[in-house]
Amino acid sequence: MNSIEPTKISINLTLNPKRLSIGFTILVLAISYFTYFHNYAYPPAGYWDESYHIASAQKYLNGIFFMEPHPPLGKMLLALGEKIFHANPTNNDFIGTDFAKDLPAGFSFAGYRFFPVLLSWLAAPLLFWVFLLLTENHFFALLLSSFYLFDNALIVHLRGAMLEGILLFFLLLTILFCLLSVKWRDRPKQLFIGAACFGIALGLLVTTKVTGYIALLLLPIVPTRLWPDWRQALRYLGISFAGFAIVFVTVWQLHFSIASHINPPLSHEGYYDASPAYKQILDEGRTSSLLSFPVMLRDSFNFTRIYNSYVPKLDLCHKDEGGSPSFFWPLGARAINYRWETPDGNTYRYLYLQVNPVIWAFGLLGLICSGSLLLGSMFLGVPLQNSLIMGIFMSMYLAYMLVMTQIGRVMYLYHYFPPLIFSFLLFGMSLVEIKKLFKWDVGDTPKTIFMSVAVVFIFLSYSFFSPLTYYKPIDDFEFQKRMIFPLWQLRCVKCEPQPVLVLTEPQESSQSAAPDPSDT
Repeated sequence: MNSIEPTKISINLTLNPKRLSIGFTILVLAISYFTYFHNYAYPPAGYWDESYHIASAQKYLNGIFFMEPHPPLGKMLLALGEKIFHANPTNNDFIGTDFAKDLPAGFSFAGYRFFPVLLSWLAAPLLFWVFLLLTENHFFALLLSSFYLFDNALIVHLRGAMLEGILLFFLLLTILFCLLSVKWRDRPKQLFIGAACFGIALGLLVTTKVTGYIALLLLPIVPTRLWPDWRQALRYLGISFAGFAIVFVTVWQLHFSIASHINPPLSHEGYYDASPAYKQILDEGRTSSLLSFPVMLRDSFNFTRIYNSYVPKLDLCHKDEGGSPSFFWPLGARAINYRWETPDGNTYRYLYLQVNPVIWAFGLLGLICSGSLLLGSMFLGVPLQNSLIMGIFMSMYLAYMLVMTQIGRVMYLYHYFPPLIFSFLLFGMSLVEIKKLFKWDVGDTPKTIFMSVAVVFIFLSYSFFSPLTYYKPIDDFEFQKRMIFPLWQLRCVKCEPQPVLVLTEPQESSQSAAPDPSDT
């Protein structure tokens, strides 16, 4: 990966790369503020997994022991947001349950949603810098960032007190420090700073959701670029591991130390599925001891397996099923009605997990193009600038999707968010690698024009679906205009179902949809 050169446009004007970097970062930050962060506390009502995550956050705020399938960092950040803002007069409404329902009048989500939405907002400039390192072209990086800035599915989900926004932020941070380490491979001091930051980011990632372990596939990139200097490669891996281990142990130990008091109304008299050894640690108040760490960590990992064994399997015959098979996901299927309400029976407000089809089409195109380029490189000797990095991202995509096919429990469209990001990166790399289309040479200028036109269609599609993203009132006629692709299973409250694979029945009620126990 070469250093980023000054960006040249067709009228032979050379622009200062540092000013472009700063200016475009500010622009991306400003746009993402309005698409992600602005008015994030609206609607003032819970949706989807917020009911589970807020109940867990309140246990941290009150020091109550609990076990759940996710690593602890995401829920701790939710609790920290509420601790900072004190947005509610009480924070112990749900310490005796794992599901927060019947919220108190005037309940505010501002604190619980703060860090997930803040990190979702800040993920946008991170993605811009990742694209900049991959393409070495400021205008490409800016235009490609629109994939994240204007995707309706990402926005509606990441504006809630969910874990996926935190996950994507740390995933992009991990990728960014990996690419910076490649860039700094000939500068030892910067390289080892990059190694430490890579390890720290990876530790934060895997302590947010277990799906973050997919980033371990990034590990070969830097040592391969450092080879044959194996000592340098081993030092890089050693420093990365040290950073990772410090964060991993610290986050888990904080969890064990804070959530340590038994509340009998909870599962199994407050002990959940803790082993006898763990119960003894809790009873004797030894959760802050590092000597107890192995037992507590083992039981926490075991609980994930136990919990998921009780989660229902995907049932496409059930009229209220929100899950979908993983092979639906690249097509944006299936959409999920997170919440709806109506003031008069004529217009409705929806929070719908609905994709921006233009953006997801580019993700699919990225998979096709990068797959073709990699096959051409392997079997036809087609030269590629960054075949290793492209191959790693493709491997991450395929490995993630392969794992999803092996999971027996119900899964949802938002589980596709990490591989969706990989597909964006693959498209960006393909944009750089394609130099000829049929008999025509394809330079930077036509590519920039193509992407500029694409951004116009991306924004128009974003605007078209935005009522379902921002809880804006819409009538049935306008809703039905958006029921474009039957596999999405988009439908309004009064609309007849569109049978695709199975026959479903009309929705009947309820202003808020919620999943079965929370996701992996």
